[in-house]
Amino acid sequence: MKQKDVRIFIFVLGIFVCMLDTTIMNVSLPKIGQNLNVGLDELAWALNVYLILFAALTIPLTRVSEYFGPERGFICGTLFFGIGSLLSAMSDTLLALLIGRGIQSIGAALVFPLAMTLAIKSVPVQKRTGIISLLGITQGIAAALGPTVGGVVTQFLGWRWLFLINVPIVLLMLGLSLKYLSMARESKQSVVLDIPGAILSILFLSCFSVGLMQGRIWGWTDWPTIMCLGSGMIGFILFIIVEYFSKNPMVPLRLFSDGGFSMAAFVIVVSNLFLVATTVILPNYFTNVAGMDTLQASLLITPISIAIFILAPLSGLSLSRVSACWLLSGGFFMMALGYAWLGTGGLGDIKETIVAGLLIGGGYGVITGPILVIAAGHLQGELLTASQSVTGVLRQVGTMLAVAIFVTGLYSNLTLARQHTRDYAQQQIEVLDLPEKNTQHVLADTDQKLRATVFSPTKTKNMPIQLAKQIAKIETYGRDQLCQAFNKLYLITVPFIIGCAIISFILGNKRTRSGGV
Repeated sequence: MKQKDVRIFIFVLGIFVCMLDTTIMNVSLPKIGQNLNVGLDELAWALNVYLILFAALTIPLTRVSEYFGPERGFICGTLFFGIGSLLSAMSDTLLALLIGRGIQSIGAALVFPLAMTLAIKSVPVQKRTGIISLLGITQGIAAALGPTVGGVVTQFLGWRWLFLINVPIVLLMLGLSLKYLSMARESKQSVVLDIPGAILSILFLSCFSVGLMQGRIWGWTDWPTIMCLGSGMIGFILFIIVEYFSKNPMVPLRLFSDGGFSMAAFVIVVSNLFLVATTVILPNYFTNVAGMDTLQASLLITPISIAIFILAPLSGLSLSRVSACWLLSGGFFMMALGYAWLGTGGLGDIKETIVAGLLIGGGYGVITGPILVIAAGHLQGELLTASQSVTGVLRQVGTMLAVAIFVTGLYSNLTLARQHTRDYAQQQIEVLDLPEKNTQHVLADTDQKLRATVFSPTKTKNMPIQLAKQIAKIETYGRDQLCQAFNKLYLITVPFIIGCAIISFILGNKRTRSGGV
């Protein structure tokens, strides 16, 4: 194997593990919570800390690495990622897990953008399309595969192996990097660091991220959420002002004057939002409502990854023959069809769920195949490096928006479903004319089941026949209501995806007419 091919393999592997770990814990949180004896709201910080630090540190750490050398920075990031993975696997308290995940995310904030930049720079500009498509496909597949890999590993090896599987990969990356990366010949660049820009970028991305991730728990109108989002907005405005006047900006604003990059920035955020909304929400339905185990739930997410794997390279290769506007809008329409399928009863049948997953994954694949080519195919030097940092952050923003919007929407729908079920239960129990004490006991038991992590039927074998029948009717109704809570969430999203398809078509068509892709 040629040295260039080995280098690209190292970078692709780095991108894969970084993106895999953004979603690998999703279906395994209940198991981890039981082992560490913490609730899911507290444990969610193990997901949040990775996303928040990944987003906040990517841009400043990439700039710092330019001073010490990007290949040295890549190896340093790989080492941090491996140490964080090992600490996470060994953790026996929530605090220890958070520290491990934090160190992991620092490593990912270095590895991901540097791997993208170094891989793209390894080929001539005229031959970039293939490598950029490969990198984009790797990101999409890794993020979609996370829940599947997490479920399989947790089922057969235990949750600690979610992190231990990174260790041999990191050792392989380090071994190959020390042999094939030219660190000894890598000279330090004379880079003047934009300290105010770095501080402000960390401030606004951290505040914005924490506000999005915790808004549902704190309350969207409560002062901690308002303070975080408000501070993030103020930090963002100050960041733009500082970058505009800086001679060595953290993010060159002229990057966004490029029509292709601006269009890609929008598409990256919304496409990742709609992808993560399925890979995060669907496993919860399968395990909590449908009563499946972790393995079954994770396997039902696999069709999304398969569709990305098949269609993303085909879409990337077809960019030279098919206009970007048709590919992007077509991908969003496929995702909209998949969402509509889920929203109109697809969740009730495994075969239909698989078809919907194929449509959503296929749509994302059609989008992600060409989008990085559009974003960075012609950029060079400082703009190329900045573009990879920014697109890395945008992917995390899409993920955080998905969690904030869809989890909040789901909880709102579930609250209504529980209320409807309780009203229905009250009506059904009143028919039996039970003593008040027994009526309240049945209603309390119904509430408990609706709020439980897994909805499980009551054992009615030793109950009076009429009471057993009424409880069965109530629980069937309750399960249907919970299912509809998920259905409504997907159905109401369809118009927004169609809107993104139309916007992408207009932007892509404008880009084509102006001489772009």
